Amino acid sequence: MISQRALSAAIFVPPLLIVLALGEPWFAALIAVFVAVAAWEAVRLVRAAGYPAIPALGVAGALAVAADMAATTQLRTYADLLVAAVLVVTGIAAFAEKDTRVGFGAWIGTAFVATYVGMLGALVRLGQVAPPFAGSAPSGQLSAVAQLGAERAWILLVILLVWAFDTGAYCVGITLGKRKFLVHISPSKSYWGMFGGLVAVTAVAVAGLWQLGQPPLMGLLLGPLVGVAAQAGDLAESMLKRAAGAKDSGGLIPGHGGMLDRVDSFIFAAPVAAIFVTALAR
Repeated sequence: MISQRALSAAIFVPPLLIVLALGEPWFAALIAVFVAVAAWEAVRLVRAAGYPAIPALGVAGALAVAADMAATTQLRTYADLLVAAVLVVTGIAAFAEKDTRVGFGAWIGTAFVATYVGMLGALVRLGQVAPPFAGSAPSGQLSAVAQLGAERAWILLVILLVWAFDTGAYCVGITLGKRKFLVHISPSKSYWGMFGGLVAVTAVAVAGLWQLGQPPLMGLLLGPLVGVAAQAGDLAESMLKRAAGAKDSGGLIPGHGGMLDRVDSFIFAAPVAAIFVTALAR
């Protein structure tokens, strides 16, 4: 049986790749839509888990954090102030609660949603910090990705890395995954699945860096970093859903959950990848 993630990819992947091919500002706009929908779902989960949160400000805060994560150097100061403004407004809105514990909880819960989901903006940031194609890139492979440009090629690589980890983890885990780990969060995760995902993501990282003209051996670091971050992102959302007593984050994709279910791995993997690429570009 094909995994839920693989099935939903048939819906999630095409628009993402099409908009990535179109470039900016369309890719950033699509990520903003993903952030807004995922933040709305996260607010519902946080509230179902027993923690108050303000829906409209949770969505606004997530968009502000995403904009801050994605902002260029010229816009950095304004993006930082926007995040601060949302947190100030959230704190003021919490004053309306007569029970100060509930009000303080709403402030914290809303800030959590904003920070957590807003990290997805790092996927756009990758295009800001990505190094150009290196002269050592194989000419044949380079011509195949040159149409995208270095910025979008790096974003595409990170997307492929997360999908490679998910696919490798599922395929190996479903076959050999007898020994489970962190079953109190997600009963389906296994050590063999983790190993399979790490092998797959590392192979894609080595091949991808080679095509971009970067040292292929750096893939031995990038692959595991993104793989572990993707697994952590998946587990983090599973913990939130389990606390809320929910199977899925929403019903956006019938039979396959909500937006947050689709982007959870990227929420953790994108910032880690952006840090790696920033260091590589220096």
